[in-house]
Amino acid sequence: MIICFGIVALLSCNSDKDKKAEPENPATTTANTPTDLPYKASYTSNWTTDVSDADLKTVLQSYKDWADGNMTALETAFADTVDVEMNSGDHLHNSKGDLMKFWGTYRDSLSSVTIDMEAWHKMYATDKKEGYIITWYKETDTYKTGKVDSARYHDINQVKDGKIVWYSQYKRPLK
Repeated sequence: MIICFGIVALLSCNSDKDKKAEPENPATTTANTPTDLPYKASYTSNWTTDVSDADLKTVLQSYKDWADGNMTALETAFADTVDVEMNSGDHLHNSKGDLMKFWGTYRDSLSSVTIDMEAWHKMYATDKKEGYIITWYKETDTYKTGKVDSARYHDINQVKDGKIVWYSQYKRPLK
């Protein structure tokens, strides 16, 4: 009997040790981040995925509205003023009305847009209290002239109060 009790006690101690050794969820803590990294993040390294599904839907719907050419619906995704970093390197700080005119002229030159949304990721900067939706996709544009252009994109959409307030786009043309 004493031997059985001893074995049970030993196993329960080992079981507690195993529980303590389990790593915490890296999406919610930086406790496991090595301290000897060669760089310190200048913006933040404190991220979770705590961004609402409603914000995710707003961002993804904006891509669908662009592909469908529905500029009126696209406009609803953006805040009154938007900062845009375009893949050309240009930076815009415009009202959403001016932005829609600018983008509308370009979208009007296209007969169709096809988007293959490959992946997205929700990111929340806990120390900045800012939500982002990161997207990776392939877009194929067919111009009214018949020219076809395709590229892979990586975008960062900052969402605040359910609206996109900042948008940054990176492009790699496909050949």
